[in-house]
Amino acid sequence: MLDLIREYGLYFLIGQYPSGPLGGLAMTVVVAVLALLLSLPLGVLLGICQVSPYRFVRFPVRAVVSLVRATPLLMIIFWIYFLIPLLVGGAPGKFQTVLISLVIFEAMYISVIIRAGIQGLHKGQMETARSLGLSYTSAMMLVVMPQVMKNMLPSLVGEFVAIIKLTSLGYVVGLSDVTFVAEQINSQVITKPAEVYALLGLTYFLLCFGISRFAYWLQRRLSVGGGFARIK
Repeated sequence: MLDLIREYGLYFLIGQYPSGPLGGLAMTVVVAVLALLLSLPLGVLLGICQVSPYRFVRFPVRAVVSLVRATPLLMIIFWIYFLIPLLVGGAPGKFQTVLISLVIFEAMYISVIIRAGIQGLHKGQMETARSLGLSYTSAMMLVVMPQVMKNMLPSLVGEFVAIIKLTSLGYVVGLSDVTFVAEQINSQVITKPAEVYALLGLTYFLLCFGISRFAYWLQRRLSVGGGFARIK
């Protein structure tokens, strides 16, 4: 495996960059980070809509969230890849296809986390804010959501682990992520499939395990004294 790393390590990490397009592990991280950053505000909005006092907002959003969560991400990728050209006449790039699919898919799961956080917060928080003269929107944004985001932060960080693993599905449309690069390396080496895929599995493990430990550490920090108290 060491010989494999020495020969293909740079290609595994960044693909053909800078002489060609970015790929490999760097592409996986870029897609995952962008997907999280873009899906978070959409997920927060959808989460708030799911607890809206207005039924004409709450019910349709819950129906859409349930529908998307019941659909495999692979199917969403295919829909984006083949449906957008029919609607707008231009084919999306591989990067855009995977990113849009991940944003849509993950926003639904994040919305459920936000919804659970809002419903788990004592309703007296909202009632007190409203009694002080705040509107529903102001009370939600200034009183409820800061507490929800703090309580749900470990879960949201943990969701990043899921996004990293889901980026591997970009392989089906030819996105040059770390899985696609590993397959290319395997096709060149031919005689070392065990080493190639062991390296791929180890890479995913280190990424996901590291983020999971960070989420656990963050949860402990938040649980001590209700904030970022120092753990001794």
